[in-house]
Amino acid sequence: MIHKQKIAILGAGESGAGTAILAKKEGFEVFVSDFGKIKEKYKSVLEELKVEWEEGGHTESKLLDADIIMKSPGIPDSATIVKKLVSQGIPVVSEIEFASKYTDAKIIAITGSNGKTTTTKWIHHILKNARISAGIAGNVGDSFAKQVAEEKFDWYVLELSSFQLDGIVDFKPHIAVLTNITPDHLDRYNYNLDEYVASKFRITKNQTEEDFFIYDADDNIITEWLNTHSVRAQKLPFSLQKKLEKGAYLEDNNIKINTLNTQFIMPTSSIALEGKHNTKNAMAASTVANLLKIRKETIRASMEGFQAVEHRLEKVLKINNVLYINDSKATNINATYYALDSMESETIWIVGGVDKGNNYSELLPLVNEKVKAIICLGVDNSRIFEAFGNCVDIMVETQFMEEAIKIAYKLGEKGNVVLLSPACASFDLFENYEDRGRQFKDAVRNL
Repeated sequence: MIHKQKIAILGAGESGAGTAILAKKEGFEVFVSDFGKIKEKYKSVLEELKVEWEEGGHTESKLLDADIIMKSPGIPDSATIVKKLVSQGIPVVSEIEFASKYTDAKIIAITGSNGKTTTTKWIHHILKNARISAGIAGNVGDSFAKQVAEEKFDWYVLELSSFQLDGIVDFKPHIAVLTNITPDHLDRYNYNLDEYVASKFRITKNQTEEDFFIYDADDNIITEWLNTHSVRAQKLPFSLQKKLEKGAYLEDNNIKINTLNTQFIMPTSSIALEGKHNTKNAMAASTVANLLKIRKETIRASMEGFQAVEHRLEKVLKINNVLYINDSKATNINATYYALDSMESETIWIVGGVDKGNNYSELLPLVNEKVKAIICLGVDNSRIFEAFGNCVDIMVETQFMEEAIKIAYKLGEKGNVVLLSPACASFDLFENYEDRGRQFKDAVRNL
């Protein structure tokens, strides 16, 4: 009798449930284990699959009996059970690694500290408009593994975090995009920036000379790494600051893209989303489109017609001539820098949450120039007070979104902007950044 390969899945969220679907289809004996409580919608998936599962702890003997482990990205490598499995020589991989073995589709993979969701959705939007068969997965949409099991796409556009990239072995995207690198999630990387950078560059690990690597040439961390490491893929940089022979650059308010002996030119005025960071996201997305030889008219129409990602500089409402903007997805300093940089009116800034070791000094020039009041929304706001106490006349703190919006409403004057751009994670007061953004929008609509 042929031994059925055994897979143990750590974590029963979107990636865990999706991996269970694909593993069952591919003939694996599946065991799912979650240290916490499994959401009802994923429980019903596991019940329907008739796979064995547990919650509220791990049965070590069953995990050690597996031939392969799929670890959900939220579980750190430092977790005791993960270290034990690795020490026993059991391969521990990510959903992305596992699922990629069961599809022939070509992959466009996007990573970066900021801008990856917008760039991923923008690329998928262009592909859809060009009638190219493409799925969207990773940190967005349905699980990659689930789609590999149930769909038949020619291409996948994957948004990948450093945590997902940490679990790859053979995964190879045909086109890799690195939007930028700024210090983020350093608590998962021993507070060592070099480890985090190396994690991001794993996206290029298995690429060959036939593949492509698109990256921000204005990003010092990226360019320094490339000066001392080799990437086999063909490099296509993008830049707002310098003219490039290959890749994308800005000249006379036009984006110019040169790839594979074809050129594409588009005025920045026709880009749907505002801000320098979105010009860069547009450069990355249209470089991908140009590589795929998508018609120039389709690329232009897709650049003009793209809708902003929810919780990323999302204009909610204008009340008494005060505009309320939801940028809850800004969970680090760099994302908030871009948000403040794109403000053209006096701003009431809502900031705070779980600080990841932020260096707020980078924001000082923008706060001095643009911010008239700061509302701290977090359990511990001491570092924000310390950083900006001398910059603005009005600083208040609260632990309730509704109260934050009422304060902002009182402070707001004609032409002002109220900007939620926290520069911090959300877990002290909210379920996640989406919950924080939705509460912001609800509170604004209830004014």
